[in-house]
Amino acid sequence: MRKPLVLALAMLSALAFLVSGCSSDNDGTSSSSTTESTAATTSSASGTILVSAAASLTDAFTTITDDFVAANPDADVTLNFGSSGALSTQIQEGAPADVAAFADTTPMTALEDTGLLAGSPEIFATNQLIIVTKPGNPAGIESLADLATVGVITLCVDTAPCGKFADQVLSTAGVTIPESSITRGTDVKSALTAVSEGDAVAGIVYVTDAAAVADRVDTVDIPEVENVVASYPIAVVTATTSSELAQAFLDHVLSDQGQAVLKDAGFLTP
Repeated sequence: MRKPLVLALAMLSALAFLVSGCSSDNDGTSSSSTTESTAATTSSASGTILVSAAASLTDAFTTITDDFVAANPDADVTLNFGSSGALSTQIQEGAPADVAAFADTTPMTALEDTGLLAGSPEIFATNQLIIVTKPGNPAGIESLADLATVGVITLCVDTAPCGKFADQVLSTAGVTIPESSITRGTDVKSALTAVSEGDAVAGIVYVTDAAAVADRVDTVDIPEVENVVASYPIAVVTATTSSELAQAFLDHVLSDQGQAVLKDAGFLTP
């Protein structure tokens, strides 16, 4: 009777060892998979980038950047706002920039033609122009034609897209404003301020900028047949030293979340 008993005990011991080994292997595999999954979930873009963007993007890009950094806490994003034409010239002259986002394709094409972009620009939003007046519209402006005789009118400098486009809509409408009646801002924000806080009776700015200060100005629509559509391109700059982070920011602007912010700010879809 002893031999069968010893044999049975030996078989039970071997079986327990095998079960223990399998359990250990399964736990190890599960632990490894969980670690890898967690690492993939928490991975994020990191580094430092400078984004040179059109002044009309100030509010929207500030929100977009806050959202992007919240999702990528190791990312440091600095925003540099100004006239698209001036920003393009600065980059051509060697000013640092990792991402460029402009209010017109022309200054972006200038960068592309000189080999300063890492890839083809992508249109991420569009915009249109609108007439802004002092609250209550005291001059009684009803159309572009009225701008020729009501007093001081503010426009952007013609090297800025908002100035170029304003000149286009006035030309299309057959309206000539005496030069002595025009004051020009360096970008759309300064042109808008001339109406909301300065001496200008009215001005022509982007719809989105007028909406941002709706409590300080009144607006008069420009008919579609006289208006323009400004296309906003974005691209990574060749000189960037943080190409992955720059591309991640560009992708975020083009994402549903980024597009939702732009839509809320009044921008139109590409």
